[in-house]
Amino acid sequence: MAIFLNADSKVIVQGMTGAVGMKHTTLMLADGTAVVGGVNPKKAGTSVDFDGTDIPVFGSVKEAMEATGANVSVVFVPPAFTKSAVVEAIDAEIPLVVVITEGVPVKDSAEFFNYSLGKATRIIGPNCPGLISPGKSNVGIIPGDIAGPGRIGLVSKSGTLTYQMMYELREFGFSTAIGIGGDPIIGTTHIDALEAFQADDETDAIVMIGEIGGDAEERAAAYIQEHVTKPVVGYVAGFTAPEGKTMGHAGAIVSGSSGTAQAKKEALEAAGVKVGKTPSETAELMREIMRSL
Repeated sequence: MAIFLNADSKVIVQGMTGAVGMKHTTLMLADGTAVVGGVNPKKAGTSVDFDGTDIPVFGSVKEAMEATGANVSVVFVPPAFTKSAVVEAIDAEIPLVVVITEGVPVKDSAEFFNYSLGKATRIIGPNCPGLISPGKSNVGIIPGDIAGPGRIGLVSKSGTLTYQMMYELREFGFSTAIGIGGDPIIGTTHIDALEAFQADDETDAIVMIGEIGGDAEERAAAYIQEHVTKPVVGYVAGFTAPEGKTMGHAGAIVSGSSGTAQAKKEALEAAGVKVGKTPSETAELMREIMRSL
């Protein structure tokens, strides 16, 4: 098992014929992902050769789904066109759309997220590295050789910390690692991933990585306390960040004591989550748990 992405996932790439889309389609294919098509209205009816694998290009997400049975789309289009690409994927009722694009206007993210409510499509991102179920499928920009399959679930706001945690825990491996993105408005949340990992028979323990700003981690802590019986370890990036300053990710804004790393750490610990002060310390906490299972 894996959450949201498995060996049966058939992937299309919106923006496949652009430079970034071409690069990451090549890497996804090399990692065994079933990429079955690209979407570019201007190049519909053509195909692209990826090291001997011919991938057709379709005029729309709907056409691509009808022709290939695709159930996942990954979006590699510029910020100005991201909203229309995601809305198109929602209208086509594709089950999962993974939005890698960075710099999407918050207004656009709010509009396409609200548009998705009550519909069939789950959104991951924007401004995220995607997700990987090692040995099954890899959608986005997570390097496929960091860690293999295993029984840890990982959900993270930060792309680079996703990679570091996977590398640190490579001896145990992962059921799924998912980068949800650090923008103020995102689709899939920590809580969504925690719920899915809790329900997954092949995930034994969960690592949750947050960062300063907002209250997502506090809400996740409350959810863990009520609904999660599996061991959870956490890390909150930004212990040394000065208050009142926007740090890196657009969502990492601290006001007073609200949204600080310390406040998030305390909320998580009150819910029974072991929280590391550094990524390496967090990984060691998970190693101890995995060895005891």
